[in-house]
Amino acid sequence: MMAAWQQRLDAFIDEHFDYLVEVRRHLHAHPEPSGEEFATSLYLYQILSDRGYAVEMGPEGRGVKADSPTVGSRVALRADLDALRIHDHKQVAYRSQHDGILHACGHDAHATCVLGALLALRYLSEEGLLPHPVPVRGVFQPAEETAEGARQMVDAGILDGVEAIFATHMDPTRNTGQVGIRTGIMTANCDALRLVIQGRGGHAARPHESNDPIAAAAQLISTLYLFVPRGADSQDAVVISIGQILGGENPNVIPESVELRGTLRTLDRQVRSRTIEHIRQLARGIAEASGTQITVASDVGIGSVVNDAMLADLVRSAAIEVVGRDGIQEIVRPSMGSEDFAAYLDHVPGCMFRLGCASDDIGHHGLHTPLFDIDERALAIGAKILTRAAVAFAEHRSKTANQNETSRR
Repeated sequence: MMAAWQQRLDAFIDEHFDYLVEVRRHLHAHPEPSGEEFATSLYLYQILSDRGYAVEMGPEGRGVKADSPTVGSRVALRADLDALRIHDHKQVAYRSQHDGILHACGHDAHATCVLGALLALRYLSEEGLLPHPVPVRGVFQPAEETAEGARQMVDAGILDGVEAIFATHMDPTRNTGQVGIRTGIMTANCDALRLVIQGRGGHAARPHESNDPIAAAAQLISTLYLFVPRGADSQDAVVISIGQILGGENPNVIPESVELRGTLRTLDRQVRSRTIEHIRQLARGIAEASGTQITVASDVGIGSVVNDAMLADLVRSAAIEVVGRDGIQEIVRPSMGSEDFAAYLDHVPGCMFRLGCASDDIGHHGLHTPLFDIDERALAIGAKILTRAAVAFAEHRSKTANQNETSRR
């Protein structure tokens, strides 16, 4: 049997469902890429300011911080705002109006879920329906796709006074009404790789007079793909992918240099270190064999998202109240994808959960694809779970504080 505040919460979200759909569709139709989320930030800033939140723009006018009037240590609800440079192939009224830019990772929906939770918490607080005060902070960050936004927000003080943080992520591999939860490691470390092959250019008709960096690059890619996985324990997940090859200007000229850019994904810091050293060793071998010079640079872009056990339990309980036990799916293995939500977890405990958004008619196309869309019923589910998780954490913190006060007496 749900408590009165939970019944009113669900009723409020359901009553405002059409509005949440309107917000999500506005964001979907007006996407902005990483580093350019100015209009998106202003749009949400104005909504939250009108609803009584103390709002501040993020660094350089991108991102939004929104604090409820309730004072005290806060629980944060995080969303991301940036879109991807992908053409929208959908034929829907809310398709992207910005050619070549698309919310193909669900960030428009994440922002809407968090907005719905913030509006619900404000309503419940004003009506005196909450079982205890819930100081909350909405975190709407830019540049998740480039792994820069979370760190920028942290550097700007977004976690000052925050004790825990929750987030959700759309999941088209799950049906609407299904929620994926995992305690512990949820996503992979992701390192950016940059390999520069410096050779000696020449005429394409006389390759023996050059040290061909393209030939060395081809051999290096093949070697990395073959021997990096073979050099790791089969039980340790390691994924290396080269996504860019830069080199050459003319079809009949062997260039001076070639640059390779890619990513290395691991779940363990020691495995990461060993693998990077193995990559350097393989590069030295190719360089010697090809007469080139190869430099390897790596940058820790994103760490792993590691869900706090207690917070994961709070999310699990909240999700059961919303979708029932049959809707809960334990995530068995970590994803080799990455999420810059991890940057917040270097400072405070947190939990991210996967929110099913697929149905027979919509939402079954994968993330980062031109036809990505969601079953918008997921918006209400996400908002209800995030609201409950925030209230549950505030209750947990209040009980802990009372117990500590009693023990001191």
